[in-house]
Amino acid sequence: MLSVLPRRVHLLVLRAAHGMRVWWWRRTGASVRGCTVIAANAQGEVLLVRHTYHAPDVWMLPGGGLGRSESPERTAMRELAEEVGCLLAAPCHIATFTIARRGWTNHLELVAGTTSDEPCPDGREILEARFFHPQCLPERANGPTREMIGRWLELQNGSSG
Repeated sequence: MLSVLPRRVHLLVLRAAHGMRVWWWRRTGASVRGCTVIAANAQGEVLLVRHTYHAPDVWMLPGGGLGRSESPERTAMRELAEEVGCLLAAPCHIATFTIARRGWTNHLELVAGTTSDEPCPDGREILEARFFHPQCLPERANGPTREMIGRWLELQNGSSG
């Protein structure tokens, strides 16, 4: 529905809605469930995105809210398709990360899979999307992104801890 709005109005609505949502979560001490996606290409690079409405200078893993009756794998597939138009093959739930935010808690289900698609951000929710070698992440990749990619790399190398 928001896609029918002019881009600038859409961005204003997204920023306002995100701000109100975070304000409410802080006020109520909410515990929120979401899903974060590691989508790797054939070269082993991982897809990172920059959002238009939230910390636009920070690179993060794609993801979003976990639907009430939705599995983490299904959420990962849906979010990747919605955000950058990529299909996620062989999604696998890796771990749950709990991040204490200022006044609220974020429980993120980390799902990894592969994609052979090139990301195509719409410029509305996602400003930019690119693949990066996991050992050469951009300087502005946030801490949770680095931690989750590190956990994924451990699993790729056969480490359990």
